[in-house]
Amino acid sequence: MASPDGVSGMGGSPEETELSITLTLRMLMHGKEIGSIIGKKGETVKRIREQSSARITISEGSCPERITTITGSTDAVFRAVSMIAFKLEEVGSDGVAAGRAPVTLRLVIPASQCGSLIGKAGAKIREIRESTGAQVQVAGDLLPNSTERAVTVSGVPDTIIQCVRQICAVILESPPKGATIPYHPGLSLGTLLLSANQVRG
Repeated sequence: MASPDGVSGMGGSPEETELSITLTLRMLMHGKEIGSIIGKKGETVKRIREQSSARITISEGSCPERITTITGSTDAVFRAVSMIAFKLEEVGSDGVAAGRAPVTLRLVIPASQCGSLIGKAGAKIREIRESTGAQVQVAGDLLPNSTERAVTVSGVPDTIIQCVRQICAVILESPPKGATIPYHPGLSLGTLLLSANQVRG
């Protein structure tokens, strides 16, 4: 078993070790954002999958928010995030000062990892903000019916991508503690349907 302090795998160069890691990143998106990522007949998401070689799934549902899950090597995930960020910038600018519209990504991260991300007295999150120039906010409250929190990252795509890389480095170093109950948007509406078979009352 890997040593609990995460020192195992120090033998290879950091790049080698990093590439062999599978990373899963969950993002919370609104309907309009999801529409632009999926594209006509799913063409945009298909292209992002092919070019990034990451697995991308988008939660089903008619609620305004949906979860986009990106899984793959760290490299593939960052390529996908980069393509998504540029796509959102394109849509967000609506031709106004194209290329300068700030983009906001909302990552969904287990609350047990948010402490490492914030750091002692907020030192880590301050360092990430200063080194990338992106705005980063960790929500104080858990997302409904889950043990996850939203981490909002805003800025131009280049700064967001750097910022997501740094956030991922932190969460890879400090795995979640205990069981994670993933957030499902709109669960409160669908809870009765989803849990009717499992839970009485």
